[in-house]
Amino acid sequence: MAKLITLFRLLPKKHQILLGMLAVFSLLILFLPLEDASASRHTTSKPAVRYEVPLAFRTPEAPLAQGVSESGVPEDSEAMAEAITQQLANETQQALEPQTDRQAGNLAELEHYEIKKGDTLAAVFNRAKLSAREVYDISQLALAKQHLIRIMPGESLAIGKNADGTLQELRYQIDAISTLIISKIAGEYQAQITHKSVEKRQQFVATQIKNNFWNAGINAGLTPAQIMQLATIFGWDVDFALDIRANDSFALIYEQEYADGEFLRNGNILAAEFVNQGQRYTAVRYTDGKYYSADGRSMRKAFLRSPVDFKYVSSNFNPKRLHPVTGLVRPHRGVDYVAAIGTPIKSAGAGRVIEASYNKYNGNYVFIKHNETYTTKYLHLNKRKVKRGEVVKQGQIIGTLGRTGRVTGAHLHYEFIVNGVHRNPRTVNLPKALPIANKEKHAFMAISEQLMAAIAHNQQIRIARQ
Repeated sequence: MAKLITLFRLLPKKHQILLGMLAVFSLLILFLPLEDASASRHTTSKPAVRYEVPLAFRTPEAPLAQGVSESGVPEDSEAMAEAITQQLANETQQALEPQTDRQAGNLAELEHYEIKKGDTLAAVFNRAKLSAREVYDISQLALAKQHLIRIMPGESLAIGKNADGTLQELRYQIDAISTLIISKIAGEYQAQITHKSVEKRQQFVATQIKNNFWNAGINAGLTPAQIMQLATIFGWDVDFALDIRANDSFALIYEQEYADGEFLRNGNILAAEFVNQGQRYTAVRYTDGKYYSADGRSMRKAFLRSPVDFKYVSSNFNPKRLHPVTGLVRPHRGVDYVAAIGTPIKSAGAGRVIEASYNKYNGNYVFIKHNETYTTKYLHLNKRKVKRGEVVKQGQIIGTLGRTGRVTGAHLHYEFIVNGVHRNPRTVNLPKALPIANKEKHAFMAISEQLMAAIAHNQQIRIARQ
């Protein structure tokens, strides 16, 4: 009895009051006589019937031990009340959530069916043991018409079937980040395209050229496409066929794209520097997709330094050259670039074709007037691709390299004329394109300073590790 009194005193005040009221009420019931308080032993009772009580109105089951619930939380406490409320909420949410066939365990694992040469969607479905009706239903979906007709040999369709063998889900990977998903929902097929989230990361590369630019790029881990892009960016300032020297160097930051943590592809070069014969050149990519020097000058020039991808120069600009055919001293007013017959020749700049013809000395030739100051000439072409009066863009193919006219071998003779005077195409100062617009200068400089600082920082780390 003393223990009970001690336990009573330990209870919270409100619990003591409730227990006291309960005790008084119990005494009243014991002493007040009730007519129907007991049932006759001869009364026939109906068999007990079990009724399911909705989840929201169920009461917690009795505890396993006195004073402790199943979850280990003391009874009659606020924690107990919160735990019961949370449990009821979780069970209610689970009951309300619709289950797909895959969640319910009715959908088998997806099986992959490779597309073979000559396959149709019906043929693939036939191998998957699906019905003609299912082929028809799928083929009526707009997204299926758009993408499934493009399936190629070597690709695959992932097909999931219900327990009864009917089609429940079809998946076709459109590309590295996009997947077409066709699912049966409420008895009808529905199609959607899901996209993986693409993350862009920055990668730093730097190296020194030992023998040639191409090998240096490959050894640094660049792809052929990246090497060509880098050469294109600096191609207006550096002649990659003639100007490269041992100990030249380059460094760059480029983007890499990942989808769900898996590498997808290399992206654009964001910034780069190239040191050629002690001269440092910089390039930064802006939001317009164009490249500018670190201080905002356009990397592009109004003219290409060389209009053809050549193997070597057979004859330089020389006012007193001895002619290889006539043996006479005649000025060589251009540069001869040697390459394979048929190599494309590009217009060095935008302009209008003022001559496109043939004679026994020049062979097939094209003259382009760019403005009142500049004119370029292209001689000994194998074929001409433009006509007189035609307007051309910088880099447009105007012909192919050949050996027509008075020549000793296949080459392009290229002349660069400034105000009527022939100038050396390899050394003439080329006019620059427009710099970054003034209204964009502040935003560009913020990007430029950040990227060039990143290159400098990574260069320091690279040198420290050597």
